Amino acid sequence: MYAIIKTGGKQYKVEENASIYVEKLDVKEGDAVTFDDVILVSDGKSVKVGSPVVEGATVSGKVEKQGKEKKVVTYKYKPKKHSHKKTGHRQPYTKVLIDSIKA
Repeated sequence: MYAIIKTGGKQYKVEENASIYVEKLDVKEGDAVTFDDVILVSDGKSVKVGSPVVEGATVSGKVEKQGKEKKVVTYKYKPKKHSHKKTGHRQPYTKVLIDSIKA
């Protein structure tokens, strides 16, 4: 059984007992989280597609980790002008273990 959920402006395909990395959620490690924006649910035999979401469908999980990804370095340079700028960015994420899919 799998589902497609929407969180953080992105869509993710999730299955039970699988870990996913999503945009940072304001939840502590070890707490439960529920996703209500379920776009599609499939059990292998039938498929339920919502418009825009499937009514009564929820995906629940547990937060395993809060963290930041590797640093992405941006370097801007203008030749012959003695102008350069180096910046870095680390995107925060939340790792979620999917417990159950209810449709």
